[in-house]
Amino acid sequence: MERLIIPVLSIVIAIAFSVYKARKAQGGRSGTARRETAEQPAGRTRSAGSVQLGFLPPDRLDTERSQPGHPRDEPVLAAVRGGDWQQAAAYLAEAGTDWRERYRRAGVLAAEAAEDDAWLVAWRRAHPHDPGAALVNADALIDVAWAIRGNGTGSTVGEEAARRFHDVLHRAREACAEAQALGGDDPSPYIVEMALAMGLGYPHEQMRALWAETEKRDPYHLAAYTRALQYWCAKWRGSHEAARQFADMAAARAYPGSLLTLLPLQAHFEYEQSQRDLDPDEYYKRPEVVAAVDACLADVAAADPLDRGVRPVRHFLAWCLYWQDRYPEAVEQFRHIDGFIGATPWDYASDPVKRYTDARDYCADRVAEAAG
Repeated sequence: MERLIIPVLSIVIAIAFSVYKARKAQGGRSGTARRETAEQPAGRTRSAGSVQLGFLPPDRLDTERSQPGHPRDEPVLAAVRGGDWQQAAAYLAEAGTDWRERYRRAGVLAAEAAEDDAWLVAWRRAHPHDPGAALVNADALIDVAWAIRGNGTGSTVGEEAARRFHDVLHRAREACAEAQALGGDDPSPYIVEMALAMGLGYPHEQMRALWAETEKRDPYHLAAYTRALQYWCAKWRGSHEAARQFADMAAARAYPGSLLTLLPLQAHFEYEQSQRDLDPDEYYKRPEVVAAVDACLADVAAADPLDRGVRPVRHFLAWCLYWQDRYPEAVEQFRHIDGFIGATPWDYASDPVKRYTDARDYCADRVAEAAG
């Protein structure tokens, strides 16, 4: 098998999955002079309220992860770096039919393989029809492709990078087909392919067919919904209306604790971020956005607190509650997420730490003031 590493890459692929979200290199907008004057410089200080409530200083915020790592991840990654692919195979197999966890673990391994695939090559040679190895291979190729492309908008991607990006995506498409043929009931290879739907510009009917294959295998897979929503956004292959329709469909089928009520918040966020003349201080207070936040709060309250999908949802809730002036509720979300900010909405800013601390400290100050 051809090695995954492409020699000219100098990008560290730890950013691969957040790149799928097509981050915008824009700073946090304040919306009002009230918020602008309250913002802290992009230095290393906390506001008085943030100190009082025990929030971490900016230089202790992890911008790579949205939450602490899973205890199984690092030992396995250490093993594969030493060439022990058997540990990777066992790690993936442990997830069983917990498709959300299997997808997550495949992503962890893929990011590692995109940096050095020697252990994956050995795994594939030893077991050429292993569905787990095929899944990791497909996902890793997509990581490499997106690293070539970079995280800018399409107009900023050079001609050579664009050519190589599409070359690797076409290889990844073949790898996805192989993983799907071997994967049986696992929706993961179909979710992985959704990155190709964005990058290669699948027509809508083709995306709907891909979604149907995913949905019949797991109709409540949160990562599948969040990935598909990106395709339907205006910045990729859809429109604001298509994204809202997809998000509303997800929320309508949500059951308490499923976390699918996140989708409308993501759709509102994507729309707000795309509209330069929109005041977020007004937009997030619209009745439909407030109702979506309330539904998501109830969903999170019903979820298993150990569910690793909960914490990324809290990042969105913190952002929306901040703009809705619901400071005690926002502070409660910040208490859960503080320390790990490698998540949307913070990572859509050119300075994620500033965006995060501006919002967090403003809410903390309002809560501290109200307490006297």
